[in-house]
Amino acid sequence: MSQNTSDNERIGGFHAVVSALEAGRPIRRLWLAEGRRGGRADELAARAEAAGVPVEMAPMSRLDAWLPEVRHQGCIAEVEPPQEYRESELPELLHAVEDPWVLALDQVQDPHNLGACLRSAAAAGVTAVIAPRKRAAGLTASVRKVAAGAAERVPFVPVTNLSRALKRLQDDGFWVVGLDGTAEVSLYDAELPRPLVWVAGGEAKGMRELTAKHCDLRVSIPMAAGMESLNVSVATGVALFETVRQRR
Repeated sequence: MSQNTSDNERIGGFHAVVSALEAGRPIRRLWLAEGRRGGRADELAARAEAAGVPVEMAPMSRLDAWLPEVRHQGCIAEVEPPQEYRESELPELLHAVEDPWVLALDQVQDPHNLGACLRSAAAAGVTAVIAPRKRAAGLTASVRKVAAGAAERVPFVPVTNLSRALKRLQDDGFWVVGLDGTAEVSLYDAELPRPLVWVAGGEAKGMRELTAKHCDLRVSIPMAAGMESLNVSVATGVALFETVRQRR
């Protein structure tokens, strides 16, 4: 859903552009596909013009060339690049809220899974999402499209070394709880501590052994007999909203 253009970035899709408008992200220009009239297109054009954003029409072929891997729906905006959070900024992000919690993703490589995890994290009220800088998906066009605006709402913080980042969080008083399909403790029997870091592993092998060693507790999600483990984004959503339930 994004592409860098000199100092700016192009994002595509109605939900993505509306989310950028609502988040107050500076939008330089909006393009709509020629012949696109009525419904969402007219509504978005009116909102953009009210916000002082120039609106232009362009051939669908040109929009496709700008974002070839994105289902832009005939709607592309040029925006300033999103804020990038540095690992050194994580403590400040967490200390700025009363009851912080973190989602740590251990080498989640599928952009669609990362986008879905960000969407669940934003909906659950997670303070920040951290993930390794290498061998993991970053905030690509596909990720932002799947996240449907969530990437604008929850800070995503790439870290150099996930195990070291978890250790620092533990030193700062956080409890680290990992999702592990082989764990004997059920998610629904666990009393989730505060402040909390949830750890979910990648698509292929789950949490790495070194990451698992940093967990204070590991829990599993009960499933019907014969069923394999859940997709990482689904499992993450289940864990995050069980946390919300317990906190309420």
